[in-house]
Amino acid sequence: MFTKKEKLLIAVASLGYYVDAFDLILFGAVRQPSLQALGLNDAEILQKGAMLFNYQMIGMLIGGVFWGILGDKKGRKSVLFASIIMYSIANLLNGFVTDINMYALLRFLAGIGLAGELGVGVTLVSETLPQSKRGLGPMIIAVFGALGAVSAPMVVKMANSGFNFGIEPWRFAYIFGGVMGFLLLFLRLGIIESTLYEKQSSNTEKGNFIKLFTHKKLFSKYLFCILLGLPVWYIISILALVAPELAKSLNIQGKVTSGDAIIYMYLGLALGDFLCGILSQVLKSRKKPIYIYMALVLPIIWYYLHMEGAKADEFYSITFLLGIFGGFWALFITIASEQFGTNIRATVTTSVPNFVRGAVVLINLAFLALGKQFGLINSAIIVGIVCFCLAFISNYFLAETFDKELDYSE
Repeated sequence: MFTKKEKLLIAVASLGYYVDAFDLILFGAVRQPSLQALGLNDAEILQKGAMLFNYQMIGMLIGGVFWGILGDKKGRKSVLFASIIMYSIANLLNGFVTDINMYALLRFLAGIGLAGELGVGVTLVSETLPQSKRGLGPMIIAVFGALGAVSAPMVVKMANSGFNFGIEPWRFAYIFGGVMGFLLLFLRLGIIESTLYEKQSSNTEKGNFIKLFTHKKLFSKYLFCILLGLPVWYIISILALVAPELAKSLNIQGKVTSGDAIIYMYLGLALGDFLCGILSQVLKSRKKPIYIYMALVLPIIWYYLHMEGAKADEFYSITFLLGIFGGFWALFITIASEQFGTNIRATVTTSVPNFVRGAVVLINLAFLALGKQFGLINSAIIVGIVCFCLAFISNYFLAETFDKELDYSE
């Protein structure tokens, strides 16, 4: 199906996103034990944990713009090297934090580094694969990313079971992630630059981020691309990462941890991204599978938030289903990549998913603020309605790009 060159590129980009997602989700898996080890009480863990997660997401927001512009100006390949070095160092140092301020700074720096991996990798793959197979590359990358996210809490479990070389389990997990990132650098050596990028005229204006806001048509496309991804991270950041607090509000019978919720969620996301990519190829459409997935996941979310008194196993089963039908992340990124010309494609493809991740800050703040007045369950419902309405509207206005030729400039 793929040439040797295409297989190597997809493999490297997939493993890169595997490590990226591992490090991104790792904080959620060690949030409680790491903050307890730093001396925070139960009342502080939710608030401080949300603060640290927000720092990480703000870092990704900044990094998404920085790496995207660099990818358009200097090339896709160089960004993949630089970004992985940055987040690997930051995550390695996370294993040695001693106070909340140091923790916050390193999550911010890790966020900046993590922001470059996915968008530039998808850009490089999309510009290399032929039109008929273009959607399959990002699908494979996203599946590996989801499996990387699943691996994070599994490594934490492994460390908790004794495989930690005498290091605190949560610290060991951070060190493990950092070392894995450095090992990935050796695989990068075989990557070649995008042909579409190299054939651009030297006079072509590249990576003009401001143009996305000053040109009406480009801005509307850019905004709709961002809003389209909100439901995926609403499901992850609220329904999975805050699962212990939601389970407590629902009086779920049995212990529910964010680590286990992440495992079930991302196993579902891996399967969902795979099926969504196949569905896109079968329907020869990018937009139709998005509509189908959002329509199917909404009643599952409603059921999830009304499981009063259910058992923990059932709670996790529904979490898995949420992942499956919330798994259109790969297709969402493919759509963003295909909406814009080569001279600004990396800027868009790298910044859009990170603006979505950055929007998690607003989603979390809204969730916490509304939770004080309406309770966590009603707050989750209100925030979810807003995210899905914006995504439905965005999908409607975005152009279909399944067969679109990508060899052009803005």
